[in-house]
Amino acid sequence: MSGSVLVAIAVLLRIVSNPLGNVFQKQLTGKGTHPLLVNFLTYFLLSVVCIFIAAFIHWPALSQQFWVYSISGGLAGALGNGFLVKALQKGELSILGPVNSYKSVVGIIVAIILLGEIPNLWGILGVSLIIYGSYFVLDTTEERFSFALLKRSDIQYRLLAMILTAIEAVFIKKVILASSTTIALISWCCFGAAFSFILLFIYRLDIKKEVKKRGWADMDRFILLITCIGTMQYTTNYAFEHIAVGYALSLFQLSAILSVLFGHRFFRESDIRKKLIGSIIMIIGSVVIILLKNN
Repeated sequence: MSGSVLVAIAVLLRIVSNPLGNVFQKQLTGKGTHPLLVNFLTYFLLSVVCIFIAAFIHWPALSQQFWVYSISGGLAGALGNGFLVKALQKGELSILGPVNSYKSVVGIIVAIILLGEIPNLWGILGVSLIIYGSYFVLDTTEERFSFALLKRSDIQYRLLAMILTAIEAVFIKKVILASSTTIALISWCCFGAAFSFILLFIYRLDIKKEVKKRGWADMDRFILLITCIGTMQYTTNYAFEHIAVGYALSLFQLSAILSVLFGHRFFRESDIRKKLIGSIIMIIGSVVIILLKNN
């Protein structure tokens, strides 16, 4: 099977597994499981699975750069995923999924401030499309398309998660270049588990009490969740290894459509048609920014 076909399969699996994992995260928090516990157990259970593979890797041979990028990526990932789960607990999947398309806009703003890179006409068109598309999605909220939305905690958490996961993507690419796709996955799971565990203590979460609250009742959901998140992260790593991070992130935005559909299917979220139209426009904007930025 050719490399391009494998990359296409990886991107497709990533597009499906990410919003499906969000569904299970939202279901778990909706049943009373604390978001930070969902965050930790996801990383921890994946780390347990990774132990069997990690035993065959000669870790001392890895470079210092690998460890620096792994630790940095683990911290950004644990915080970003924690904010994402918290956002899903409070908000609608069909709104929070499309909001992720603003990642391209954030990238342009950061480039203007830090690098002095002024976007070309394609960049301006892409930003305009994302903002226009978000009007359709966010206009379905009580606050409608306005600055009042920024006062909503679910939107705030989602924006923080978006920024942190964008930073994490850069570190993941560096880890892959310093090792391999599989090793990058193991480091992502283990360092993510370590930092998300620290978050439990920072917020003084009573782990025993939280675990007893639900017991083993949600274990099937956790198994489905780690299957989705594990698939999502491995296919993300594989895509980053073979294509530019920016291109991959633009393709991943296609998951916004599934987020809207899943939100309607699993949580009976409303205004499905308007959200789909907005999501498609935002996706086109993201693709325009990334794929035509040098034209």
